[in-house]
Amino acid sequence: QVQLVESGGALVQAGGSLRLSCAASGRIFSINAMGWYRQAPGKQRELVAAITSGGSTNYADSVKGRFTISRDNAKNTVYLQMNSLKPEDTAVYYCNADEVSAEGMIGLFRAWGQGTQVTVSS
Repeated sequence: QVQLVESGGALVQAGGSLRLSCAASGRIFSINAMGWYRQAPGKQRELVAAITSGGSTNYADSVKGRFTISRDNAKNTVYLQMNSLKPEDTAVYYCNADEVSAEGMIGLFRAWGQGTQVTVSS
């Protein structure tokens, strides 16, 4: 079984910074893409940023230039550095691992973390 555990969510003032971390545990052979999604109250979950095992990145337009995603493949860990935070960044942030290959699991699958709350006050 593969688990994703996020950390780093907090209450921060507008203009501040936070760093989210997500570690995948279990007998993992490989993970293609890892990423961060967020869901604000009353809104759909949306992609914030993603990174492949090769280092290619993708960002939502709303966070470009402010957020940076990075990854440690050896530790199956993904990070999200969030700078210049805005109140509209307030949401539950979910870690995602896509195309995961793990012992005891047939084929590739997707895994989600439980979420971490980020609140930006104005």
